[in-house]
Amino acid sequence: MTGCIVGWAHTKFGKHDGRDVESLIVEVVEGALADAGVAAADIDSVYLGTMNGGFVKQEFPASLVFQADPAFRFKPATRVENACATGSAAIHMGLNTIAAGKARLVLVVGVEKMTEVSGTEVNDLLLRASYRKEEDQIEGGFAGIFGQIAQKYFQRYGDQSDALARIAAKNHKNGVSNPMAQMRRDLGYEFCRNVSDKNPLVAGPLKRTDCSLVSDGAAAVVLADMQTALALKKAVAFRAAEQVNDFLPMSRRDILAFEGPALAWQKALASARLSLGDLDLVETHDCFTIAELIEYEAMGLAPKGEGARAILEGWTEKDGKLPINPSGGLKSKGHPVGATGVSMHVLGAMQVTGHAGDMQIPNASLAGIMNMGGAAVANFVSILEPLRS
Repeated sequence: MTGCIVGWAHTKFGKHDGRDVESLIVEVVEGALADAGVAAADIDSVYLGTMNGGFVKQEFPASLVFQADPAFRFKPATRVENACATGSAAIHMGLNTIAAGKARLVLVVGVEKMTEVSGTEVNDLLLRASYRKEEDQIEGGFAGIFGQIAQKYFQRYGDQSDALARIAAKNHKNGVSNPMAQMRRDLGYEFCRNVSDKNPLVAGPLKRTDCSLVSDGAAAVVLADMQTALALKKAVAFRAAEQVNDFLPMSRRDILAFEGPALAWQKALASARLSLGDLDLVETHDCFTIAELIEYEAMGLAPKGEGARAILEGWTEKDGKLPINPSGGLKSKGHPVGATGVSMHVLGAMQVTGHAGDMQIPNASLAGIMNMGGAAVANFVSILEPLRS
């Protein structure tokens, strides 16, 4: 890949009362430009990732980036959407533009404001990322879809409630160290494992602690071609960037196989000429704990049906052989849909440049990122490394 991340910015994720999408966009645009040491006038193209679809009334948001600086005026700006993988899709558009020689510097922003509507409306809006002809009547919105996936997984491979609780507890513990996380609270295994008034069942075997958070937030990166990146103060290269899409209806595939994520990982590792064991950490898409469990298998960390070993034997802890979601993941950090993929790339870039603070994995130089849209439908895997050691 010819594109590099040369600057970034990230709001705190959570409920941002009194703030609109525009203000979140402006904050990260100004921050990312300053971090990269470039001006708005230097940017050749803009991609804005947001799912929206009804979370807020303002559609057509790409040119809201221009509110940060009038020097953006007349530059091409395009809105990108790919469900929960929207942020990574926007980054891929930027990388493709650079690879095609159409730009030297590209600004990519991911944003979502989900808390202006009720919980019932959130469930319905998220269900739009499913195949509504067949899946529209599933109770509980997207939690209901992953509740069904968890139920099927339990039926095929046995009750995995212990493993799911360990994943939730790990991610909440990691989130304490992330100043951008929505929930910085170590809930502990016992709380995550047991049904209670504060941790009720939500869908199938999934409890509240198995579900990612409804969030507001934004993140942004500045991408540069290799030559431009070498002249800037920091640069993170894409060792690989792969996208694999699958059928939308779950009925057309074995939903427990996560074949799209598995193929995306295979292609990324092959492209990077690496094995999974070469990576120092992975930020993966734990929209629900069952997703992270199956993603262990999709990335090749454990055989099918044995993903529980990875968490129960401590492989994915911060001090394990492959730390997974040292940021706290979507579970603790929050999941403002359009911002998530950009956020994951920011966190990966922070790790491989040694700027991750209390989240830092010692001596990290290779970070894997897996961002998933829908139920394993749009699958993006990136592998990041510092351009200069």
